[in-house]
Amino acid sequence: MTLAPSTASITARPAAIDGSAPRIQRRARRAAIACAIGCVIAGAAAAGTASAQAWPAKPVRLIHGFAPGSAIDVSIRPLAAHLATEFGQGFSVEPRPGATGQLANEFVSKSAPDAYTLLAAPGSSLTSAPHLQKAPYDSLKDLAPIAMITAFSFVLVAHPSVPAKTARDLVAIARAKPGVLTYGSTGVGSGFHLAGELLASLGGVSMVHVPYRGGGSATMPDLVSGRVDMMWESYAAVRTQVEAGKLRAIGVTGTTRIAALPNVPPINDSVPGYDLVGWHGVFGPAGVSREVVERMNVSINRALDRKELRTLWAQQGFDTPQLSSDQFAQRMRLDHAFYGKLIRSIGLQVQ
Repeated sequence: MTLAPSTASITARPAAIDGSAPRIQRRARRAAIACAIGCVIAGAAAAGTASAQAWPAKPVRLIHGFAPGSAIDVSIRPLAAHLATEFGQGFSVEPRPGATGQLANEFVSKSAPDAYTLLAAPGSSLTSAPHLQKAPYDSLKDLAPIAMITAFSFVLVAHPSVPAKTARDLVAIARAKPGVLTYGSTGVGSGFHLAGELLASLGGVSMVHVPYRGGGSATMPDLVSGRVDMMWESYAAVRTQVEAGKLRAIGVTGTTRIAALPNVPPINDSVPGYDLVGWHGVFGPAGVSREVVERMNVSINRALDRKELRTLWAQQGFDTPQLSSDQFAQRMRLDHAFYGKLIRSIGLQVQ
């Protein structure tokens, strides 16, 4: 008589032979876990996208680290008005001057990456100043470039009492009187400071640097009164004084003349090798939504393409760069390397 196998023997034997049942159970568990993780990730991504699309749901702050009337202040305010109109929320401009912009940069770098606290900054405060000042943040890692809003040559201006009409005249005076000429700037490591250091280095002269806390309204009274002899600034910040004859424009730092000052030659004409171009940009904290970055980049570039803003920028000596956020990030990295090399060659020390 043949006996039918028991239920126990039928279910136990295959497991004893190849272990397929436990493997099937483990696969099922893994599949369930993977599905759950996928749902969580998809849900988070969907929530992030929805949040980015809903932004801004409240007013946005644009922080900068210089005084009212400074070049960055002058350039960000028209764009803040444009962004407010385009996004239907307020975009307030809040100056927080000090430490060559480092206080504002740090504040934004440590803000929540929700795009409600953004930074407007001159390139020098993020590409040159970090080589001279120990900062509690990394400008290349802790901030997300959104859009470059201006590109410009600096303008070298002097008090009328300085008997120089060109950079060549200025170098001759400085050689004849070492350590006598003074120039103000928005702080140690600022682009305006390094513009003076570059002239001193290439021209083989000695001048006295006088750093100020902030720019624009902070530096201008001493220059107009003659307490300092000269300074490098954006044309936007010195335009009124130049037009009124209170200051004399001596040269521009790029290698070509600018439309706003067609009769003012590049410093490079008098001092070969001299070439510096500045820029302003908008940044968010690292980790800010890529969707928000792209929406803002497109909106800002759209504004820069408008005739009225192009006209305004030209009057202030600005170009309208219109870079993508990736192109802007690459430019920032290149400038960071350039200024590091310049600072080391001049021999400036970290403070």
